[in-house]
Amino acid sequence: MRWTQVTNTGLVRKINEDSLYILPQIGLLAVADGMGGHQAGEIASDMALQTLKRELPHQLRKGASPEKALIGSVKLANASIYKLSMQNQEFRGMGTTITACLMQVSKLFVAHVGDSRAYLVRDGDISQLTQDHSLVQELLRNGGINEEQALQHPQRNVLTRALGTDKSVQVDLNIIKIYPGDLLLLCTDGLTRYLNQGELLSVINNASDTNTAVRILLSKALKSGGEDNITIILAEI
Repeated sequence: MRWTQVTNTGLVRKINEDSLYILPQIGLLAVADGMGGHQAGEIASDMALQTLKRELPHQLRKGASPEKALIGSVKLANASIYKLSMQNQEFRGMGTTITACLMQVSKLFVAHVGDSRAYLVRDGDISQLTQDHSLVQELLRNGGINEEQALQHPQRNVLTRALGTDKSVQVDLNIIKIYPGDLLLLCTDGLTRYLNQGELLSVINNASDTNTAVRILLSKALKSGGEDNITIILAEI
């Protein structure tokens, strides 16, 4: 696996509340986008990925299946963030998205909560592996708005599910077969609020390598406004 990663504060925010983590030894790639007052979002996203870093290899070594290890680690992160928010008034209500991909042999396990995303690029086509847990996604699903309206919707940042905001959390899990040459894109909504799926694919298909693709994607998001933190991982299987 080869990859390029970047996280950027953007042009408006003072603090980068995004986090990313890659552990190539077990094929783990993850992004998280924190939320909350003060530095609570930054703490929540870091806690989520630090929990994965610690717990996922441990669970796999104990013989847990990839899906149980991944889901269990994400749920443990949820419990840890929620406990801290309850113990400290300053962190009350903090939370984070998480999109974590675990590659094991020829399978990809994708655990997801929130509106960060994972995409698969294969043979020149792109498919979204996650579904946003957001108010805008609910409106899209029900036909209330279209894709173009979703990009500009004033409540596009409102989540219907996040990590750490409740005592328990439902974690989406997607399992797909992967092949050499596949590309995996993980990103926070600081990228996808500006570039639609077709634009993401065009940049990736026309770039000479992952470094160039990530640089162009970041540049486009910044030139389009850069109102949010931007985090991107682009990995080649």
